[in-house]
Amino acid sequence: MLSVKHLTKTYRNSSKKAIDDVNLEIEDGDIYGFIGPNGAGKSTTIKCIVGIHDYDQGEIIFNDLNLKDNPNLFKSRLAYVPDNPDVYDFMSGIAYLDFIANIFQVGEEKNELIHKYASMFGIEQDLANPIKTYSHGMKQKIQIIAAIIHQPKLMVLDEPFVGLDPKASFDLKEVMKDLCKQGTMILFSSHVLEVVEKFCNKIAIIKDGKIVAQGKTEEVKGNESLEEKFLELFDEK
Repeated sequence: MLSVKHLTKTYRNSSKKAIDDVNLEIEDGDIYGFIGPNGAGKSTTIKCIVGIHDYDQGEIIFNDLNLKDNPNLFKSRLAYVPDNPDVYDFMSGIAYLDFIANIFQVGEEKNELIHKYASMFGIEQDLANPIKTYSHGMKQKIQIIAAIIHQPKLMVLDEPFVGLDPKASFDLKEVMKDLCKQGTMILFSSHVLEVVEKFCNKIAIIKDGKIVAQGKTEEVKGNESLEEKFLELFDEK
């Protein structure tokens, strides 16, 4: 289980809390959607969970590992895909994937997994080329492959479908489903509410740094569509 308890963060030179008493629980096999408008606190929460941002109060615990007590071991159990593909442009695709696989001590199956996912996402023929020659979508794909190659127990993705073509989006969803069947838990943010509604078994909605609704998707949205529920909460109808 990933347990986020009373997470609070205030940025320097600001009196407003970026995230305010955020509580989340994500269990094995969950595909957990995290939604809210721009500036609501989604990315800040995610960056706290993966150890990029420090936080003022609260706890982040993953399978009895406290992020602040054991950050390196905590981070070794998860994979993170940020909203902007920030990879080493000077490396070739294959060198980058090999580098990441070695960091996470992927065993003999490393080359097989690289071939499998590169073929699935349609970039196998581009692996020898420098990443700086890749399009935005290709960089997103190489980053996703790097994230899943060590079969993480927790995946955290910030707007993972942005920049992906329809087939790559479909393939990513299939990979995420397969990982969840193996016990991986997934937290991802998205503005594509239709995808979240159909794909996620649980969701949380954040507004002004606070969680305003969370739980099983069907229970949160009730008899409405997720879009209708979202607009209702944010008075945007």
